[in-house]
Formats: sequence, C-alpha cells, structure tokens
Amino acid sequence: MRVALAQITSGPEPKANLDLVAERTREAAEQGADVVVFPEATMACFGVPLGPVAEELDGPWAGAVASIAAAHDVVVVAGMFRPSDDGRVFNTVLVTGRGEHLGYDKIHLFDAFGFAESRTVAPGAAPVTVTVAGVTVGIATCYDVRFPELFRLLADRGASAVLVPASWGAGEGKRSQWELLVRARALDCTSWVFACGQADPLASGGSARGTAPTGIGYSTVASPFGEIVAQLDEKPGLLVSDVDLDAVEAARTAIPVLANRRL
Repeated sequence: MRVALAQITSGPEPKANLDLVAERTREAAEQGADVVVFPEATMACFGVPLGPVAEELDGPWAGAVASIAAAHDVVVVAGMFRPSDDGRVFNTVLVTGRGEHLGYDKIHLFDAFGFAESRTVAPGAAPVTVTVAGVTVGIATCYDVRFPELFRLLADRGASAVLVPASWGAGEGKRSQWELLVRARALDCTSWVFACGQADPLASGGSARGTAPTGIGYSTVASPFGEIVAQLDEKPGLLVSDVDLDAVEAARTAIPVLANRRL
C-alpha cells in the first residue's frame, strides 16, 4: 500500500479547500498512491467559527471529496467538522473511496497549552480501522498522538499502519515533541505511522491566526522501529511512501511489546 501525505495550508472557506484536495489527490494518484492523507481541519482551518461550516458525512463537502477519491480510484483521508447534538461540533476524519465512506471523531481533545478545543468540539468515543489494498490501517488525530493506549488498541484490531491527520500548534519545543511522539507511537504499536500536518501558514504566504493550532508542517513517516524514514519541512508539499509489511513483522518479532504487555 502506498500512502501520500498532502501537507497543505487550509483556509476558512471549505469550497476553496476542496480545490487543494482535488489538486493534491491528482498528484498523489499519478505517483501510485492508494491512500491520500490530508491534515486535520482540511475542511476549514482552526481560528474561525466551526459551527457554520460543519456538516454531516452525507453533506456536500464530504460528497465532493468522495467524488474526488472516486475519480482517481484512491482513498482520501481528510479532516472535517460535523454537527454535535449539544451545539458543538465533532472534529472528524473523513475516510472515503474504494467502497469506504465513514468518519472517525477525534477522541482526545486539545485542552492544553492554553487552548480549549472542548469548548467548541465534542469528543468522539469509537476507534476506527479500515482495510485498503489488503492492509488494515487505524485512524487518529493530532492530540491523539499523545495517548499510546489508542495506538495499541488500533494495533490489537489489526492495524499495521496508523494515519494521523494533524494541525499541530506552534511554540517552543513543539516540533521536537511532534517528532518524538510520532516515533514513540510507532514503537508503542510496532506499526507504521503516517502523520500529516498542516503546513506553517507563514511558509504559505499567510499570517498566524492568533492562538489557534494552525500547523507547523513536518509531516512525518515513522517505521515500526521508531525511525523517521521520510519527512517534509514547514512548507506545503507531497510526501509519498510505502507500507512495508515485512518491517512490521520484523519489529513485532524483535520488539514484541504488544505480546509482552501485562497491563
């Protein structure tokens, strides 16, 4: 299975962001990708009201992404927002294409570093895995990467890779934390981790959006041995890498942490 990480800077207008999804999906498909992963908040960037843009998985935005995926015979994974019954929204990862059309609602909300995602976003409760090209992959989102239990659970459910759309907040030490956490989660579940972040808005010719976590770039592919095997810088870009199932088997034989757990 070939995975493309499409590092973009999404703006506040969902329709305009669809153009980015279409362009990057076409480029990824031309490079043989089976899965094209976009960042968290692809539908609309953080730092703007999310309620007015939120819609269900059968709405026009997700439908348009599904059409893009179908046109290129790939699975597209992209962050969007769905309405919640309590007036907030769900921070949802849309997974669509090749017979799939579902969402993962972010379980762990970013109430940290002075930001309170839970004020406007409701937590999800159900982990999600899908199978693409014979490979089971798990889905996580941004702040989820700080919680190893979720990644181990996804591995228990058969995942050999975990896809992590993110919109990582900037700040002192945040890049090193991002890289450390992606590598650590790969080791925790002895799986590939494909972590796709929003590009730094400043590197895209834009401006910072207050305290909202709008991205630092550095989308990263980590092997089941916790090694960074590919990475982008802070600018928009496309990173294509393969899932090597032999590496998963080798890691789980050499470092059988999943089998050796006692708690």
